[in-house]
Amino acid sequence: MTEFFKNINKRYKHGNILIKLIFINAIIFILLETVSIISTLFKIPIPDFSYYLSVPALIPQLITRPWSIITYMFVHANIFHIFFNMLMLYWFGKIFLTYFNSRNMGVLYFLGGLGGAILYIAAFNFIPYYIDMKDSIMVGASGAVMAIVFASAFYHPDQKLIFFVFPVKIIYIALALFVIDFFALRDPSNPGGHVAHIGGAIVGLVFALQYKKGRDITAWFTSISKFFSTLFKPKKKTKMKVKVGGREADYEYNRKKNIEQEDIDRILDKIKASGYSSLTKEEKRQLFDASRK
Repeated sequence: MTEFFKNINKRYKHGNILIKLIFINAIIFILLETVSIISTLFKIPIPDFSYYLSVPALIPQLITRPWSIITYMFVHANIFHIFFNMLMLYWFGKIFLTYFNSRNMGVLYFLGGLGGAILYIAAFNFIPYYIDMKDSIMVGASGAVMAIVFASAFYHPDQKLIFFVFPVKIIYIALALFVIDFFALRDPSNPGGHVAHIGGAIVGLVFALQYKKGRDITAWFTSISKFFSTLFKPKKKTKMKVKVGGREADYEYNRKKNIEQEDIDRILDKIKASGYSSLTKEEKRQLFDASRK
C-alpha cells in the first residue's frame, strides 16, 4: 500500500499540468465523498463541506464565502459528474498541450471556471426565468473544461478525435456541445450547469481567437503571480562576486541568463502560434545558439 501511494505521489510530481488538474479533482472528490459516507453511515453530524465549496447564486451568500468562485470548479456532485468532466479534460487537454504550454492550460482552466461562475451568477440574478431559482448552488469543472475544449477546437479546427469508430473534427464536437447546452438552458434539473458551460466556452473562444492574433490573454496572470511572489518573498542578501580574469559579477551573469531564457520562451511560443517559418533571422540564430549550449 505504501508503494502504491509512493507511485501516485511520483506520478503527480512528474506529471504535466493536465495530470495535476485531474489528480487534484480526483483527490478532492475522494476526500469529500469519504467524509460524507462516514457521516451518513455512523450518523456523525459532520458539516457538508461541499456546500461551503460550491458557488452560490445569491450575492449575500457569495460575499460570505468568496473563495467558492474558485473552489467550486474542483468539486463534483457524483462519480458520473467527475468521470465525464475528467474524460473531456483529458481528451482535449492532450490536444491543447500540443499547441500551448502548461501555463496557458493552468490559467485558462482557472479563467474558464471563473467565466462560468460569473455568467451563472449574472443569469440567476438578472434573467427572469432563473431569478426564481437563485437560491441554488453550483459545483463542477465543466466551465473550466469547456474553455479548454473551445480553445483547442477554434485554434486548430481541423484536428480530429476518434468518436466511437469515426474520426470527427473537434470543432464539430465543440459546436455540438454548445448547441446541447443552449437548448438545455430551460432545463430545470441543471440550469446553472448549462449556463456555466457557455461561460467557459466563451472564454476558450476568446483565448483561441486572440492567440491567433498574437495576443495571449493568459500572460497577465503570469505577470501578476510573479509580482506577488516577489512581493512576499524575503529578499536575500546577495554578495557581489567578481570572477578572476575579468568575468562578470554573478548577479549580472544571472540577469543576462534570465533575459536569454525569456527570449527563448517567447520564440517557442511564436513557433507554436505561427510556425518556424515566421521567425526572423535573428530569432532563428538565438534558437540555434541556445540549442548548442
